[in-house]
Amino acid sequence: MAANKVDVYSPYDNHLIKSVPAHTPAEVEKALDTAYKLFHDRKRHLPLPERIAILEKALAIITKRCEDLAKQSAEEGGKPLMDSIVEAKRTAEGLKTALDTIPHITGTQIPMQTTLTSMNRIAYTMREPIGVVFAISAFNHPINLITHQVIPAIAVGCPVIVKPATATPISCYNLVNILHEAGLPKEWAQVVICDNDTTGKVVADPRISFLSFIGSAKVGWMLRSKLPPGASCALEHGGAAPVIVENDADIDDMIPLLVKGGFYHAGQVCVSVQRVFVHEDICQQVAQGISAGAKKLIVGDPVDPKTEVGPLIRHAEVDRVEEWVKQAKSNGGEILCGGKRISESCFEPTVILNPSEDSNVSQKEIFGPVVCVYSYKDRHEAIRRANQLPFCFQSAVFTKNLDVALDTVKRLSATAVMVNDHTAFRVDWMPFGGRKDSGMNMGGIPYSMHDMSAEKLVVFRSPVL
Repeated sequence: MAANKVDVYSPYDNHLIKSVPAHTPAEVEKALDTAYKLFHDRKRHLPLPERIAILEKALAIITKRCEDLAKQSAEEGGKPLMDSIVEAKRTAEGLKTALDTIPHITGTQIPMQTTLTSMNRIAYTMREPIGVVFAISAFNHPINLITHQVIPAIAVGCPVIVKPATATPISCYNLVNILHEAGLPKEWAQVVICDNDTTGKVVADPRISFLSFIGSAKVGWMLRSKLPPGASCALEHGGAAPVIVENDADIDDMIPLLVKGGFYHAGQVCVSVQRVFVHEDICQQVAQGISAGAKKLIVGDPVDPKTEVGPLIRHAEVDRVEEWVKQAKSNGGEILCGGKRISESCFEPTVILNPSEDSNVSQKEIFGPVVCVYSYKDRHEAIRRANQLPFCFQSAVFTKNLDVALDTVKRLSATAVMVNDHTAFRVDWMPFGGRKDSGMNMGGIPYSMHDMSAEKLVVFRSPVL
């Protein structure tokens, strides 16, 4: 990051896409001061009908520009165009979900007059905006992650300051500019791009009421430790998603799901299929099936409509994945397909059979196009192995036996278990988030809207009641 700008390069071929402003500490302080004063000036709050009208207009604009937004996202983030189009459409769906949720952000009546001390009273709760929201985002879903962090804040009436990943700031600016075009005053949604020291100072500032963070566990937990007293947060980190496959699983139905879940966005998804534990009766068949599917994937330029797997976000990530795969092989893992870099930016979709338990690919989040398959005899032992890492996010089980499915759901250490589906399934109105090293509290448009609002109790006393 230069002194006054950030140059955004294509992760595929490193061409310069665009330069965007970098902000000084003084500029970031001004943004925070603006947001704080705005929130505490009730006369400047946007009435709910006005917020609804802005979101409706923004929805119409996004729907019209969906393809352009997707192309921009694919170019700067490396997610293939076919998947970036889906993401852009989800952005529109996210706004619609927020609009549908607004009427349900309500309070409740509290029973009174049931005791002598509560006589002559009526009580109810209502929800109001929590305060200034600071959102720190990641590169891997550059439109939709910003949507999940910014739109809930605007919907409930919170000023929001958003810091996008420096690799993918253009998509963030595109969404925020659309909100401004739709009528949102600029001070209600501000973009800042700043260094880590300035970011930490904003997080620690008592003017911040809510931190929305998507990124690494190391950074997320560090930032949480800096939060001022009373501030809330939602942290979304990574995982190493496990899948349990019983010997009665529908293999033909399952294989395409595991291939998609493992190699979608080159595995750069916090809930990518990573560790597939397969009953020994069908382990070879499943492993070879995933491998055959991986070999057919088209790897290359993310803006090419035919591309199914794009680049990793940085060349250094290709180096890291290559080292991890080599380590897994030297420790006894069998490379069924892939295993090598294609270029400085792309790595072959790779399937490793039975890598050792102490290999990096078995112990850490790979965040690359690598799927590991492990054989097991006993399902309970497979679940124990699946649960031994310090992650707790989405997982899956494939079986036709309802009792086995329900028992596995109960035993897996996960915030969500997909039955006969891959671990990366998500719709924007469902709860989404991790526990343990994988994060804290839940995302999802309705859940973020609830967390970005606070409950206030009102009690009326009258002698005539």
